[in-house]
Amino acid sequence: MPTTEMVKLYGAAWSVYVRIVRLALEEKQAKYELVEVDVFAKTGVPREHLTRHPFGRIPAFEHGGFHLYETGAIVRYIDDAFPGRELQPIDPRARAKVNQIVGILDAYAYRTLVWDIYVERVVSVREGRLADERKIAAALPSAAVCLSELNRLSDDREFLIGDDVTFADLYAAPMFACFMQAAEAASLMEGHEKLTCWWQRFAARDSMLRTSP
Repeated sequence: MPTTEMVKLYGAAWSVYVRIVRLALEEKQAKYELVEVDVFAKTGVPREHLTRHPFGRIPAFEHGGFHLYETGAIVRYIDDAFPGRELQPIDPRARAKVNQIVGILDAYAYRTLVWDIYVERVVSVREGRLADERKIAAALPSAAVCLSELNRLSDDREFLIGDDVTFADLYAAPMFACFMQAAEAASLMEGHEKLTCWWQRFAARDSMLRTSP
């Protein structure tokens, strides 16, 4: 498939997982169009979107007639199909660590850092409702474990793993972009110097600035 074919990415600019895919496309310097889809519309998931993603989630992806959903499958396709920097290390141990970090972010950090802390502390104000303090309090121990492990597993270099951007960075950065807005982030990040320095560097990266919601 010629990589000159325009990519269509279906989702919402605010979505963490849509942004993960956008970051992969940006890092590959691939042309793409973001087609906004509101899966939380009062009328329900748009019917035409269910043909792209039968589970009614985002993102969904199209490239020259090839259709995909599920972020992990999409970013791996982007890495394999498009020229430019490799987003997965060649070294087996480094690649395993990247996959481990992605697994932690998927399974534990996303729900805790984004939905239980950021949404309740930050989005609630925007929506004019009171935060669920019990949900936030219950999330703090899990958040602390997530951050401690991410800090421990990360290399003391420019990126989380190795000397170039990988899926570990692309998954973590959109979650941190949300989480770091919450008041709880300051105390939870104390003592995690590697993670703090990584975030300060990566937040200023061109791909992050171009995908800011």
